[in-house]
Amino acid sequence: MNENGAKDSLATLVQLRDTEVERLRGDMAAQTALRERYRNNLERLSGLCADSGASGALPLAQSLNCGQYKQALMVIADTHRVDLGLHEAGMAVSQRALNAAWARREALDQVLSQKQRAAATEQQRRDGKRHDELATELWLRGQFK
Repeated sequence: MNENGAKDSLATLVQLRDTEVERLRGDMAAQTALRERYRNNLERLSGLCADSGASGALPLAQSLNCGQYKQALMVIADTHRVDLGLHEAGMAVSQRALNAAWARREALDQVLSQKQRAAATEQQRRDGKRHDELATELWLRGQFK
């Protein structure tokens, strides 16, 4: 594979890594939004539980109903807390995957940049050599006129 082919392949790999990083960033954004929904739901459940008032001050049937309502809200809130904890653990795994993908992308980008700089330096060297050869040829033509 020639030098341009290697650079093109590296550039393609960098683009693929960019795509992977962007996909993972999108996943993280969606997961962050879901985490916020969990948190908002927990706040609402706590508010509903607090707003239902003291169940002991009500008549027996209403007191029983209010107590069951609060207990159901607490069960739902506990379930949400567990789900939120699991979700945040999954987010940590996703964040590590995003960091690793970003590091791979940066490493490839650095290699590509080095190859591009080396190719540019080599092209400048060839151009300088060609200019020197042309100058020498012109000088020699001038000497033999």
